[in-house]
Amino acid sequence: MSPSVNPELDLTISRVIKAPRSAIWRAWTDRASFEQWWVPAPARCKVQEMELRPGGSLVTLLSENGGDFVPHLRGCFLAIDELERLVFTNSLVGEWRPAEEPFMTAIITLREHPQGTDYVAHVMHKSNADRAMHEKMGFHDGWGTVTEQLARLVERRS
Repeated sequence: MSPSVNPELDLTISRVIKAPRSAIWRAWTDRASFEQWWVPAPARCKVQEMELRPGGSLVTLLSENGGDFVPHLRGCFLAIDELERLVFTNSLVGEWRPAEEPFMTAIITLREHPQGTDYVAHVMHKSNADRAMHEKMGFHDGWGTVTEQLARLVERRS
């Protein structure tokens, strides 16, 4: 079960992706697929760690303009419900260790839809200030772009 959206603390992106949940799940859980869509192009992503289990680490690197890969996301999976839900946070790192700079928890849900899959990214923050900062940093453009890239990838494959 996912918590309800709190408009003071949360940001969301949702859309219907015209592909089966299994294709979206693979794009989220297969390192090579994940690297193809996780950051807005033309930037590139490299998965350093992806331990798909509660307490497992998720570490990605980012390369912009063909430059060196630099830290992007260091977090921890909280829940992995196959074909239905992925929950991760940067408030913890692998093995449930507290992170230095906690910022958000994301819940990705996949539900059947007559046209494919109802995809929702629900991102929760500890304060309204963090939510506002994430929005100002370009949440809707960034998460919207990667959701579009994900959709193109899985719709092309399906």
